[in-house]
Amino acid sequence: MRYFLYFLLAVNVLGAVLFAIDKALAQAKRRRVPESTLHLLELFGGWPCMMLLMYAIHHKNRKRTYWLITWTIAVLWLVAVGYILYREYGMRIVDY
Repeated sequence: MRYFLYFLLAVNVLGAVLFAIDKALAQAKRRRVPESTLHLLELFGGWPCMMLLMYAIHHKNRKRTYWLITWTIAVLWLVAVGYILYREYGMRIVDY
């Protein structure tokens, strides 16, 4: 479990760095980081940091297609984590 958390931390940091680089490249009107790369990092678990940055640095938050895919990935992650917790702890988690 510890290594999985390290992996998530690394993916979030990498995603945040690439997201900030993409913002800088957009402002400089240079070749950008492909959206598929950003979405892949979100899918691997980097969605929390990238979603936070989307609104913090005002990057890609008005692009409807990007926003929709990012929120879909976030919801899928939350459903998966909820399912895993339910399978692991059952109804006991509700008792707390």
